[in-house]
Amino acid sequence: MSAYTHDTAPTQYLETGGIRFAYRRFGRAGGVPLVFFNHFRGNLDTFDPAITDAFAADREVVLFDNAGVGQSTGPARETVAGIAQDAGSFLDALGLDQLDLLGHSMGGEWAQLVALDRPGRVRRLILVGTGPRGGEGMSAQRPSTAALFAKQYERQDEMWLPIFFSPSPASQAAGRRYLARIRERQQDRDTAVPAETALAHRAAASEWGQPAPDGQAYLEKITQPVLVVNGSNDIVIATVNSFILPQRLPNAQLIVYPDSGHGAHFQYPELFVQQARLFLDG
Repeated sequence: MSAYTHDTAPTQYLETGGIRFAYRRFGRAGGVPLVFFNHFRGNLDTFDPAITDAFAADREVVLFDNAGVGQSTGPARETVAGIAQDAGSFLDALGLDQLDLLGHSMGGEWAQLVALDRPGRVRRLILVGTGPRGGEGMSAQRPSTAALFAKQYERQDEMWLPIFFSPSPASQAAGRRYLARIRERQQDRDTAVPAETALAHRAAASEWGQPAPDGQAYLEKITQPVLVVNGSNDIVIATVNSFILPQRLPNAQLIVYPDSGHGAHFQYPELFVQQARLFLDG
């Protein structure tokens, strides 16, 4: 068992293909590791310690910055397929024979492609607040949502309150608890996502969202067990896309949490971990 936790695990670096990836690794070794793929404009310090530490009690957890994010070098890709390729290079260099993936938002998009490309390595897949290629309303952000990403705050992480959580008092209170958790790490914090990376990833998300004739047929080739999770009103990637995914995936189940949005697992971390652990251990 690693002595490290979410807040104390040191940032490590792995270089492959001309990219130096920043990552953190902690938890109980020996089983199937759980690798987290992050959301748009997320870095190592936006993962939720209430979730990662809970999983780390009985499995190894790996968090990382993809190319161009945080402390990782290299240009950020402008397609989801390119981002997935970089993530796959990191996983290959890390040397994990088998792993489970948890992809949130945009991270869930490239998680689908990594699972598709590496069926012998990716055992199970959790997709949170994400959607399929060419999903409903995914070709462009709604202006009201884009404005939330552009708004400036005294403490910039407060941007996540209207993006991840619903407007209700209960959901916003959960959001404040989430912010308190991700602020607890004092040493060796990650760097902000550069503006050029955000622009590249916004272009990648738009390309992913473009409708195409039977563009979702690839889902039928993802044969691993999949758990799809979302909030009842996701304003970033509309919740309807979380219903589309299990309609096309051969082996998927769906959980929708009440009075919640794009970060529903941050609002219900204990329940999410309990249900996700049942899925991973099933």
